[in-house]
Amino acid sequence: MQLRRRGLMAAALTLSAPALASPAFAQGWPDRPVRIIVPFPPGGSNDIIARQLAEALRELLGQPVLVENRAGAGGNVGADSVAKAAPDGLTLLLAAPGPLAINEHLFRTIPFNPQRDFAPVALVARVPIVLMVTKDLPVQSVADLVAMAKRDPGKLAFGSSGNGSTNHLAGELLKAQAGIDIVHVPYRGAAPAMTDLVGGQIQMMFDNMPAALPQVRGGQVRGLAVAGATRAEALPELPTIAESGVPGFEAEAWFGLVAPAATPDAALSRLREACGAALANPTLRARFAQGGAQPGALLGADFGRFLVTEREKWGRVVAASGATVN
Repeated sequence: MQLRRRGLMAAALTLSAPALASPAFAQGWPDRPVRIIVPFPPGGSNDIIARQLAEALRELLGQPVLVENRAGAGGNVGADSVAKAAPDGLTLLLAAPGPLAINEHLFRTIPFNPQRDFAPVALVARVPIVLMVTKDLPVQSVADLVAMAKRDPGKLAFGSSGNGSTNHLAGELLKAQAGIDIVHVPYRGAAPAMTDLVGGQIQMMFDNMPAALPQVRGGQVRGLAVAGATRAEALPELPTIAESGVPGFEAEAWFGLVAPAATPDAALSRLREACGAALANPTLRARFAQGGAQPGALLGADFGRFLVTEREKWGRVVAASGATVN
């Protein structure tokens, strides 16, 4: 009888273990460094935003927050590594729309399911996209650029951070809506593409504001327009592409933080709380603003719903552009 009572008590403790573990997990998490995987090389907008966020989260979480770049396949390599990481909340993905909303429409196959394999944490930043040309190209406006492309089909090359990136699709969308033939040159990240734009190896490029702004302001490249629906506060002198003769043109970048899908709720709650506090911090907001980025304001389920609408939107853009990656 005594053994039976002991067995029942052990079973009761086992059944109650998840309930007991959750508060303890929340109180003690994180007990080790946190890694943010950036699925593109160092130096681009994704990397810049990740490192600014990591610094803010380090103070809030009380642990080192490390940024690790894992580039390849339009962001798919880094995203897949997080999808398959231990679901302990210590390995996160900070990504642009490519791996989270675009690549499933663009690539024939990808090694993860962006809807099933990630838990949404936060929309970290919204970022305008800038259309730039090399400073020696004899054009001063989008209209000039379109006219040049029509005179010499296939002669102008535009760089991007890789197949499926927002700056790739912005170029494809311009091709489709302006009726021009320009050649896409994919790079392993925005930074090497920008290097070649500055050096004149490619003639034009769409890039996100944090990486584009210092090059435009420094006169290394010539900014022609922004790709969003409205002008950007950081470069108010640049018109939108829509008001420059390509009506209806609109493309915007953003960066979102996700965790592996099976990450415990306690860790996700702590992460979302920390991200909310970080994005409300005046210091981080000022750093974002210096690069032309706007802090995101969506956490958890709200960010999840945003991802659903973004997948639908970019699916339409991919279909309209005709872009594919085998």
